[in-house]
Amino acid sequence: MNARQLYFVKPQQVEIREQQLPSLQPGQVLIKNLYSGISAGTEMLVYRGQLPQDMTLDAGLAAFEQQKIDYPLQYGYACVGRIEEVGEGVDASCVGKTVFSFQPHASHHVCNIDSVIALPDGVDPKEAVFLANMETAVNLVQDGSPMLGERVLVLGQGIVGLLVSSVLAEFPLACLYAVESIDGRRALADQAGVQATFSPDSVADINSLHEKLRINEADGGADVVFELTGAPAALNLAVDHCAYSGRIVVGSWYGTKTAPINLGERFHRNRMTIVSSQVSSIAPRLSGRWDKARRFSVAWDMIKKCRPSRLISHCMPFAEAAQAYQLLDGAAQDTTQIIFDYQD
Repeated sequence: MNARQLYFVKPQQVEIREQQLPSLQPGQVLIKNLYSGISAGTEMLVYRGQLPQDMTLDAGLAAFEQQKIDYPLQYGYACVGRIEEVGEGVDASCVGKTVFSFQPHASHHVCNIDSVIALPDGVDPKEAVFLANMETAVNLVQDGSPMLGERVLVLGQGIVGLLVSSVLAEFPLACLYAVESIDGRRALADQAGVQATFSPDSVADINSLHEKLRINEADGGADVVFELTGAPAALNLAVDHCAYSGRIVVGSWYGTKTAPINLGERFHRNRMTIVSSQVSSIAPRLSGRWDKARRFSVAWDMIKKCRPSRLISHCMPFAEAAQAYQLLDGAAQDTTQIIFDYQD
């Protein structure tokens, strides 16, 4: 059968192409998608042509193991659909089940049954679209290791930032603050449980943040800072607000973007730690007790608690994919999460 598939054909240009799917092999399933979510982080780097050329797209996902960063290419990793057919060796009772899969945007796709994740009872397909980003949020919080009574600051309230804030709001912290330039996202952060939000573009706001974190006192600053803006220069803001021996968790992937970072002054004198966080693997200190299945289980629990469907700003027909990317690229202030609807 044929499927409509999204291709990034060159920077800032996408096309929907009709392609024939391969025949089902043993152990495989055919899935008809219901929804898929656009990643405003990595996926927009693909859209803008800001990915390093000397690496594969995402070696951690089977769908992209051998795919080089070379246009035209497919990308996307947050699909929710129903199994329509099964190959030899797959239980026929799987037909009709709703599953999540790490696959590029398309009306249908074929993949191994072992690579899909069944939706738990009570999870709406639109909320299930957030599984990949919620797993990222859980991983980030685990890497930051917030403790009872600590002060935590989240830089950036895009989707991952908002999910991280929602997870952190479950912790008994001394305070949870966020920095975000877009008014609507600051309002969403307040709803997520952040106690106060600040604009990086307002001198008054930054001064107020300094006061709340008691930056000028010996024990002042944030114990943990999460850098989730996607802008490497924001690391300077993280250093400016981090406490003595505090942790700066870098969840952003900058692609080819760079910026000068001041690692003198406060950074060295205050013995800060910069932590690289990436969801494709389990942190070594946890790998003896945690695996991907356990982390996905926690991510589903957090989806049920946080109800992230409120973060969907646009649900657009797949045929309007080009407009969706233009909107994200040029009017980020008007968007949070855009999802494609394949039910036309």
